[in-house]
Amino acid sequence: MSTKYAFSTALKEVRFLFCQTSEHSAATRSFLTRTYPTMKKHNPQIPIMLREAAGTAPRVYARYDLGVEKSQSLEGLTDKQIEDTVTGLVKTA
Repeated sequence: MSTKYAFSTALKEVRFLFCQTSEHSAATRSFLTRTYPTMKKHNPQIPIMLREAAGTAPRVYARYDLGVEKSQSLEGLTDKQIEDTVTGLVKTA
């Protein structure tokens, strides 16, 4: 897992939005509980922000050099699918 979460050098920020109680964000909460410590340990210089808001659909945003931002919905995905989605975003330059 250590190389999986070695982020691209062009990545400036990762932001997760999700609901702290709803069922549609359960897989996102599970994923973050499991992987946040590893992601932060291997990328201490990159801000990884967790934004909880009632009723918010789960989504991940990645901001790169020159203000380029990409986002992906995490709604309806399993823990493994979320991992694949996030890995794709943090490796993209």
